[in-house]
Amino acid sequence: MRHRSNYLKFQAWFLASWIIVGTIFAQNFRTVKPETVGMSSKRLDLLTQQLNAYVSDKQLSGGVALVLRKGKAAYFHAFGHRDVTTQDQMKKDDIFRIASQSKALISVGLMILQERGQLLIQDPVDKYIPAFNQTTVAEVSPKDGYNIVDSRRKITLRDLLTHTAGISYGWGPAKDKWEEAKIQGWYFAFRDEPILETVKRIARLPMDAHPGEKFVYGYNTDILGAVIEVVSGQPLDEFLKYEIIKPLKMVDTHFYLPQKKSERLATVYSSTENGIKKAPDPGMATGQGHYIDGPRKSFSGGAGLLSTAEDYATFLQMMLNGGEMGQTRILSRKSVELMTVDHISNIEFPWYNGVGFGLGFSILKDVGSRGTPGTVGEYGWGGAYHSTYWVDPVEELVVVYFTQLIPANGMNDHAKLRTLVYQAIID
Repeated sequence: MRHRSNYLKFQAWFLASWIIVGTIFAQNFRTVKPETVGMSSKRLDLLTQQLNAYVSDKQLSGGVALVLRKGKAAYFHAFGHRDVTTQDQMKKDDIFRIASQSKALISVGLMILQERGQLLIQDPVDKYIPAFNQTTVAEVSPKDGYNIVDSRRKITLRDLLTHTAGISYGWGPAKDKWEEAKIQGWYFAFRDEPILETVKRIARLPMDAHPGEKFVYGYNTDILGAVIEVVSGQPLDEFLKYEIIKPLKMVDTHFYLPQKKSERLATVYSSTENGIKKAPDPGMATGQGHYIDGPRKSFSGGAGLLSTAEDYATFLQMMLNGGEMGQTRILSRKSVELMTVDHISNIEFPWYNGVGFGLGFSILKDVGSRGTPGTVGEYGWGGAYHSTYWVDPVEELVVVYFTQLIPANGMNDHAKLRTLVYQAIID
């Protein structure tokens, strides 16, 4: 009887453990057989084989891929290792530095403030940060290198949302001025000052182009984060927490990681000719970073967040749902529609044919011109640590792919991910 009692206790413990694990791994999404949402299990196995092969070939340490179709998890795969040296297996709820994937949350934050009547995206930035009252541009000069001139007009919030404000990451014609100001590159976690103070110094530096004339990728979204702080009266981390992260139950999304979660942070690796190697610790933009032991003062809206695949997919599913998730509404359907159409039709997008840019997302305009699988109206972006995502409203598809590899020289995993996801659609 004693043995039977112990066995029953073990059964109860085992079942409870799996219920807990299931809750952790599927907090917002029910994992289903792919065929029930129009995808092929057999074809998705090809994606698993390919991702595992990148680990075997020492091109990736590991990662997590999550594919939602019609609001359900058709594919959720953790592969490889969180840390190669310790051989810790990657888990579905491991945490990643998502860098520029932070931009989407900040863009939504700004739209929340517009919906409340607290700002308009057509407003000039100097209405909220006076340092932007008169900005300058470094115009290239064959004789002098560059000349600094006044901007032809003021920078607007919409310019920042679409990356048409002329503001880079400090590597433009006047890069010597940006280097002197110690403001270059997207990495902020080491900075021992609030984001607003950094942004005020950015306003005094020569930009790369006149507002509204060119797509220039840079500090635009960091400036928007500072605007959110000014308008809301809250630090950016608090605003995001109460307006987006907590309502959507994104329990593992942070600017700086709580110590109790540090073991779940995936290790950063770098591509080399002989496979991958661990990046420096803490390092800067190409290292492990200061996300655990840093000053914890600079909330970079452009590149500062950490998250899990499921947390981020929850945010994207909210967008796909027209601004709501379950009983929680973050944005109106019309705001989502405004964000996910092309806003730069008269400006060339510099990196891909057939692609434009909305309010925080790239927008696919022409499938054939881009030359990779997808659907017109698809929107997405990626991060410096080699993560990527996209949302395909027509196919009711959300794809999140997290890895930690910088630089990612010669990798084709993003292209193969896209191909292998779309070839698995069978309805």
